[in-house]
Amino acid sequence: MLKKYFIFISSGTEDVKTERRELIRIVSELGAVPVTMDEFDISQKDDRRIIYKAIEECDYFLNLTAYKGGKAVGKSFALEAECAHAAKAEIPILALIIDEKARWKATKKEKNASAAKALESFKKKLKNHAFDTWTGLADLKQKALELLCREMNLNPRTGWVPSTGAVEPSVANELGRLIRENNLLKTQVKMGGAGTAKKAWEYMKHVLRILALNRISLSFYYTDGQNWENSKSFRYLRLYRLIAPELSLPKTAVEISRFLGNVLNPNLEKTVRKDYPVPSNTVKKLMADLTALKLVRNTPNVQKGGEAWVMTEYGNETYAAYRLRHMEKILTKKIKDINTAV
Repeated sequence: MLKKYFIFISSGTEDVKTERRELIRIVSELGAVPVTMDEFDISQKDDRRIIYKAIEECDYFLNLTAYKGGKAVGKSFALEAECAHAAKAEIPILALIIDEKARWKATKKEKNASAAKALESFKKKLKNHAFDTWTGLADLKQKALELLCREMNLNPRTGWVPSTGAVEPSVANELGRLIRENNLLKTQVKMGGAGTAKKAWEYMKHVLRILALNRISLSFYYTDGQNWENSKSFRYLRLYRLIAPELSLPKTAVEISRFLGNVLNPNLEKTVRKDYPVPSNTVKKLMADLTALKLVRNTPNVQKGGEAWVMTEYGNETYAAYRLRHMEKILTKKIKDINTAV
């Protein structure tokens, strides 16, 4: 069943025209519905009621703030008024705030001193919600994508479905039964019932053994180099242990290559190049193998029209189990050392 999220985009209409268009495009490419109210004047009471109703019917509220706050709304201004209503309606607020280091034309900044001060105060309030800062258009696109994906993953909303996709009573009953069975299985796993937990851990150990026994060769390309250098063999388990925390958010091949190149660089006297310090085909082979083991999955890369990878739920569970066993071993060794000393 197709579920779509409605995302209200709140921003100035003069100072961030280009940036606003990019947000609309990104939201659309994520399969969500961007909601904008450019045709309405928030300073007018009747229009304001329509804008507020639109906010209440959305799943997320996406704020874009630079150096202008929009039209006056009573003692407040457009951006703050819209955000305040979203908070009142308990709509999750996501904020993209311009970084103080960003280069910005003076003509696109608020000239009224009191209005500028109010806007700065508003920016501080925005940081009480999920937020990120941006320095330019490219940075904004990356930050917006990450912020939206993270919030949709960690805080899924009811969303909207076509009327043709409405759930029939028989389907709802079956879904209810499956949910009850799933809850029962979760309880059995926690209690160790029917050996479920043991079997799950045995399979995880099997996957971890595969990672420990297989190796892949990585080469490195340096900023002052002419070719690949310092080829070295690494266990899959080590690479998985390194990149697992990084893949809580989607990462492209170039981002994974950059991360591995900097972390595993065998010659710290040399600086690896920015783009693909580790071969792209090697990175893609590694990710394909981890995908085959169900530890990661492909996800569309909206920005560049390519692909990215993110951890699966099973991949997170396997990593958590590995870390737990590792920490238990350290604890056991510490206790043994203390007992020996005594």
